[in-house]
Amino acid sequence: MRPRAWGRFAGLLLGAVAGSAAASDFPATAYFSDIRVDVRPLLEKGAGVQADALAADLTEALRKSFAGRIGGRGPRLVVVVSSLSLRPFAGSGARPGYGGNFQTDYLEGEALLVGPKGQVLGRHAQMTATPSSYGGAWYDPQFENRRLAAIADIYAQWLARDLPRD
Repeated sequence: MRPRAWGRFAGLLLGAVAGSAAASDFPATAYFSDIRVDVRPLLEKGAGVQADALAADLTEALRKSFAGRIGGRGPRLVVVVSSLSLRPFAGSGARPGYGGNFQTDYLEGEALLVGPKGQVLGRHAQMTATPSSYGGAWYDPQFENRRLAAIADIYAQWLARDLPRD
């Protein structure tokens, strides 16, 4: 697969995976009073520092993607991250886009619409997949951090696109 075709393929993959879940159980909401990320399921699985870094990256990405919809007295948006998989990339012996191994990172969670008394008003499950190469050069010390930031950003963008508005 040529490099230019790689970008189109990745976009199709992202669209197919991230957009596969419908927001039918999530009521239309114009504004959220706050946005929070819950990574306790990852912490319970031993993710530790990686879960904390993802929480920070995803919170920032969600606040950016929902910037025009935060504030007021509406319900809270809480994203509970249930699964994160950063596939081994370094040392695969292949360059992405040149017929090599296609490694994919996954982020799975559920967006909850939480009312003022803590009641769940709606749910939207979502899984996002990104090529492991989105972090740039695998030998760069910041590679893993960029992979986390990239998958968090894409997850947040798809969530903002899929959740219904008033």
